[in-house]
Amino acid sequence: MQKLTKEQALAVTGYTGITALPFGDFHGDVEQRLGHPVWTHQFADPEFMEKVKAAYREDFLRMAYAD
Repeated sequence: MQKLTKEQALAVTGYTGITALPFGDFHGDVEQRLGHPVWTHQFADPEFMEKVKAAYREDFLRMAYAD
């Protein structure tokens, strides 16, 4: 089985909510993508997680349908 790249692991984590890399790496990437600081407790908010999912949607779909 082939390992995911960091970018792939970020896309999987951001879109599905299943952690595929160290949480600190994901947290930092979310802050970068959303353009503002994010508190850890925000990840428990379903409404916030919908915003996170939207931020990773294109990357996840590109990876899922790559040839």
